[in-house]
Amino acid sequence: MKTLVLGYGNIDRQDDGVAWHFLRALAEHWGYVLPEYPEENPVLSTPTLEMHFYLQLMPEMAEWMADFSRIVFVDAHTGVVPEEIHLEEVQPVFQPSPLTHHLTPSACLSLTHALYGKKPRAVLLSLRGYIFGFDRSLSSQTAELIPQALQALETWLRQSSQENLLSKP
Repeated sequence: MKTLVLGYGNIDRQDDGVAWHFLRALAEHWGYVLPEYPEENPVLSTPTLEMHFYLQLMPEMAEWMADFSRIVFVDAHTGVVPEEIHLEEVQPVFQPSPLTHHLTPSACLSLTHALYGKKPRAVLLSLRGYIFGFDRSLSSQTAELIPQALQALETWLRQSSQENLLSKP
């Protein structure tokens, strides 16, 4: 079972870059190291795990996403979602966007399914952002959410692994 953890956001806009800070914390939690900033190397790759960080989701990602059995999208949210840490299953459904440079996790998975016949299990893990100024540091409120988000992801990964073991013949 190969897992992709795909963070996206703008590291230069404070809490919008929470996905990068989360990926660094997750890598450290699992005994790996990511650099301080994504432009140094935004990728971690092992035989069972890959972590990537991008400014935004893009249609061309659909091809390599087909190689994974599980995908975790990590992003910030602005409070429209009631929970500070929100974890939800993502289905491959095309969602048109009024913004030309915006692709949702659902739309990205929809492309993976339509073009390559693959349907990886996926979730969106979003953390509440509070400040979106021009800085690379997180607000203290958002930084405090990272340990809880790590725990939520660990729980989902454990549950999805057990479900896959139970479904095998």
